[in-house]
Amino acid sequence: MGPIMLDVSSFELTAVEKDVLDHPLVGGVILFSRNYHDQQQLAELVRQIRHHSRNELLVAVDHEGGRVQRFRDSFSAIPAMGSIAANQDSITDEMRTDANTFGWLMASELLAFDIDISFAPVLDIWGISDVIGDRSFHQQPDLLIELASAFILGMRSAGMKSTGKHFPGHGNVKEDSHIAMPIDKRNKQVIFEQDMRVFSELHHKGLLDAVMPAHVIYPEVDSMPAGFSKIWVEQILRQQLAFNGVVFTDDLSMQGAAHLGSFVERAETALQAGCDMALVCNHPDAAIAVLDGLSRDYVPTGRVRSMRKTVDLGFDQLQQSVQYKNAIQRLEQFYES
Repeated sequence: MGPIMLDVSSFELTAVEKDVLDHPLVGGVILFSRNYHDQQQLAELVRQIRHHSRNELLVAVDHEGGRVQRFRDSFSAIPAMGSIAANQDSITDEMRTDANTFGWLMASELLAFDIDISFAPVLDIWGISDVIGDRSFHQQPDLLIELASAFILGMRSAGMKSTGKHFPGHGNVKEDSHIAMPIDKRNKQVIFEQDMRVFSELHHKGLLDAVMPAHVIYPEVDSMPAGFSKIWVEQILRQQLAFNGVVFTDDLSMQGAAHLGSFVERAETALQAGCDMALVCNHPDAAIAVLDGLSRDYVPTGRVRSMRKTVDLGFDQLQQSVQYKNAIQRLEQFYES
């Protein structure tokens, strides 16, 4: 698998996109709402993506639930994770069951269309960040860990690997890294003991298959945003936490990455910092520039292949299963309560 994940423009591939997918550095495709019209079209698009790619590909999507869910019509409306235990000071068995069910349901529906992963769950604390907000499970790290664990186990039981984001935590900076360069000026010890502890504990429970670092600068640790920092990726994540899973960058077209230079320079910096795969989204010219400018001598780590799906169950078969019917019933009860 190559180190670059890119996107496509619409419901079907263009001639240029077919050529781009044949590039040796392409290792993944991320889908967006603009790529979904109906289920039949989605299935055909994914088939075409895999057919025209030179490499084995990882197909991904941001499908967390709530306001970040790319496919709507004919897919289950997964709730925002923050609605499971909103304003509660303890986690009940019912909340754990809901989190587990929603993780399984989200993953099962995507896997049925040959989509390998959703970049989920969000492990940021529900703090002052508007762009995170109720995408987070909770304001309290301990309760967040409980719910996220149940959600990941649901994903795992469906056959999907987890991607925790945004390491080491995006919830306690106000700025949105899509449009600004957030700087978290808090004390290093506070960040490690609160925000990063969520990632650390889930990793040590064996529940993190991948992480996506935040486009956030933590000046008490490094002057580089986390995903471009050897201190964060190699020293803290790989060595201190002994994490050997996949590290995906966040989108290199976001404003939080802009000050690092050209798109080629951004990709090079992230990969040299220790990331396994760099995402270049919503900017096709930039994606081509990265493919043209990045050295073809890059040697993939092999870790990304582990994120591929391991089940093969079509949507019609899924709908007939007792577990799916029970999950839909649980979802309906959640919205009624």
